[in-house]
Amino acid sequence: MMMRLVLFCAILSVSFAYSGYKQYIPNGRNVPNPCPHGKATWSAAGHTDSHGGGARNLFGMDFASSAHVWTHDLCMTDSDLDGKRNGEELGDPHCKWSPGQTPDSAATGHPGICEPINDPKCQSVNLHIVC
Repeated sequence: MMMRLVLFCAILSVSFAYSGYKQYIPNGRNVPNPCPHGKATWSAAGHTDSHGGGARNLFGMDFASSAHVWTHDLCMTDSDLDGKRNGEELGDPHCKWSPGQTPDSAATGHPGICEPINDPKCQSVNLHIVC
């Protein structure tokens, strides 16, 4: 019984630890879900699965490479190769946002999923996305 409780607490702490990353990107709690028939927002902007955990998408890899810090370079990057910079998609088009501030505008796209999701140009980029 004690072992189950310890295991449960360990899993719970890991699942909540990563939710803190949302505060380190503009509109991190309101990243639009580009999947048809999905909920309005994507819970884990840096992952291929909308619920988080598992494999990282291209934005997640770039965010990890920047030491989980919203930098000017990360803002200017088009991680998902859809022709829109990460900052543009996340509501920080001028790359001036920092944690605790309100972004210039609402997020208009997902920085780790090429959109529109079913567009032929996005097929290879979105190969592992789980809607």
